[in-house]
Amino acid sequence: MKGIKLALGMLAALSIPAAGAAQQQVRVYNWSDLIGQDTIRDFQAATGISVQYDTFDNESTLMVKLLTGNSGYDVVVPSGTSLEQLIKAGALQELDRSQLPNWKNLDPQLMKFVEGKDPGNRHAFIYDWGTTGLGVNATLVKARLPNAPMDSYDLLFKPANASQLKDCGVGLIDSPEDVYPIVLNYLGLDPQKPTRESLDKANRLLDGIKPSLRYINSGSYINDLANGNVCLVLGWSGDVEIARRRAQEAGKSDEIRYIAPREGTVAWFGFMAMPRNAPNPEAAYRFMNQILEPKVSADFTATVGYATAVPASQALLPAEVANNPTVFPPAAVRQKMFWQSNPTPEDLRLMTRAWNRFKSGL
Repeated sequence: MKGIKLALGMLAALSIPAAGAAQQQVRVYNWSDLIGQDTIRDFQAATGISVQYDTFDNESTLMVKLLTGNSGYDVVVPSGTSLEQLIKAGALQELDRSQLPNWKNLDPQLMKFVEGKDPGNRHAFIYDWGTTGLGVNATLVKARLPNAPMDSYDLLFKPANASQLKDCGVGLIDSPEDVYPIVLNYLGLDPQKPTRESLDKANRLLDGIKPSLRYINSGSYINDLANGNVCLVLGWSGDVEIARRRAQEAGKSDEIRYIAPREGTVAWFGFMAMPRNAPNPEAAYRFMNQILEPKVSADFTATVGYATAVPASQALLPAEVANNPTVFPPAAVRQKMFWQSNPTPEDLRLMTRAWNRFKSGL
């Protein structure tokens, strides 16, 4: 995903706005590789508004910018775990739906589901959603573990398995809000209410595979998985789908798979919002409204492998995307999914401290 986004970001930074809109610019801050291939180009062509498009790999960077105020951005994409904290801190402004006529395209059931994070959906709308699970180079894994438990987190969390895969590369995303719920659920503990005691148990499990880890990083594993530089990662579904596509496009014969393990895995939402001090809210509304067009939403899903909350977009997708279980999980997977909770500030502090302890010395 990163390559696509960097290219788009450079295009946005270098483009010349159409006559009559020379002073108009929208500044967007988004996760790496999380935008449709044609979104920025089409927006600039349709509106004459230039786009400064910047990306981040770790949400703490976004949080610091927003919580300290005056981020300089007009549109941001926080995760569900951060949205409630940002709202309570007054870092996001309420959206004027009269400026978002395409709000009607949003799935009302999904929007109702996330009201616990944003009562009344006043500050944000769902930008994307997906699951967190295992990205596997099945060719490399099976060469080392012929009887590998390909449908289970045992593949990663059993030290005997992880150690056999050390030479082909094992990685974790740098996201305690994703990793800890999965580990806690795997251990039979409450994935939605971390405690010091449960996080200590989670770290003991993670410490067991620590010698086998190549890295903890959210920005490298897409290309590394596609290129055969890692063979097992705990990562986001759409990222693994992009890795699979890139490997295929490069003519690689290795089989890249996304696995939602049988123990159950976490599902999450990403949101699009406007910072409190957005310098150009008019341009921000126009950008956000375009995101909610079914055609733009379909381009997003086709590019990055994540579903959106715009149901009309699915009919516009190629069959291989619309029927892809990585993008749209089947009922058997959905039954075992658990949604990311609304962590309290204390929950977040506990997870961050535990995560930093785990990462130290890696």
